[in-house]
Amino acid sequence: MKFTWTDEQKAFADSLESLLSSADTVGAARAWADDDTAPGLALWNRLAEQGVNALVVPEEAGGMGATAVELVIAFEALGRHGVPGPWVESAAFLPAALGSNPLVGELAEGAVGTVAFAPHTPYALDADVAAHAFVIDGGTVASASAGERKHSVDGTRRLFTPVAGDAVSTDGDLAAAFNLAALATAAQLLGAGERLLAEAVAYVKQRRQFGREIGSYQAIKHKLADVRIALDFARPLINGAALAIDGPDAARDVSAAKVHAADSAYLASRAALQVHGAIGYTQELDLSIWITKVRALVTAWGTPAVHRSRVLGALVAAEA
Repeated sequence: MKFTWTDEQKAFADSLESLLSSADTVGAARAWADDDTAPGLALWNRLAEQGVNALVVPEEAGGMGATAVELVIAFEALGRHGVPGPWVESAAFLPAALGSNPLVGELAEGAVGTVAFAPHTPYALDADVAAHAFVIDGGTVASASAGERKHSVDGTRRLFTPVAGDAVSTDGDLAAAFNLAALATAAQLLGAGERLLAEAVAYVKQRRQFGREIGSYQAIKHKLADVRIALDFARPLINGAALAIDGPDAARDVSAAKVHAADSAYLASRAALQVHGAIGYTQELDLSIWITKVRALVTAWGTPAVHRSRVLGALVAAEA
């Protein structure tokens, strides 16, 4: 099967790329990590105007009623540019989890939302800036507020222990919401992996050692080629999962995509770190934004073990 974007999807991708390329996403990410959320929230509002927050919200609730393919397009761009904020929670998980709750309309308009959904994501990301925060325990959805601050390897992931409040009336599908969140995270990982590879390729073309560009050495060419192959294999898995998100094999396909996207992006982060040498270990280098983000996203919305278990379970059930 040949997968290609429609003209409308290409236009959407181009508009996002134009917006994010002209924005200081690195500055917003660094400020967010220092608890200065103003630049990040300004970017959040600009993306909301582009419809990112409303993608999977039904039209009758004030959204765009788009498909998971458009969601993947958006989240790959967010990952490629290192955009901070609880995007998976606001734009992927909560619209499906809340169902017909009127708060979905507010999220579509750009209100910041976050959620803690143990054991997959036990802490509420950026709960201190969220207009709507939730905690889910045993299938019960409740409002929440920010509790104790927790540390993340990724400084832009500001984690808080949720303090549960009143129960919230919902008729959403938590399983479907989890699949969308895992798929969006996989797309973010793909985008981050692509950015890391691009940064690594650009660097090895500039850095010279023993009178020649280090990118001319066969060992480095092979290392970066392995990353290119891994990312190229992740993309069809993610696109396939997006197309099958409403089908009977959604859990299997999403988990396969998340596992391979995580492995590929992590491979990209290691390769980028190695070719940059000692400077790659410094926080001052912008590369660190994507290296730490990948490390955090590998286990976000389901660890590799969880998703491998879901794939195995689906295969075993198919053989039974």
